[in-house]
Amino acid sequence: MKFVKEEEDESRDYILQKDTKTKFGAKIIILILIVLVGAVVASGIHFKWF
Repeated sequence: MKFVKEEEDESRDYILQKDTKTKFGAKIIILILIVLVGAVVASGIHFKWF
């Protein structure tokens, strides 16, 4: 099973596609994870855990 489908591949045996929807979704998920990590660090500093 392939992990990423290229645009020219006709196979249906893949997990992700290389198209604009997948790229946009990945960027949103990465942004949310960065915000969550920042919130954990900020709360750790505020409550003097670090």
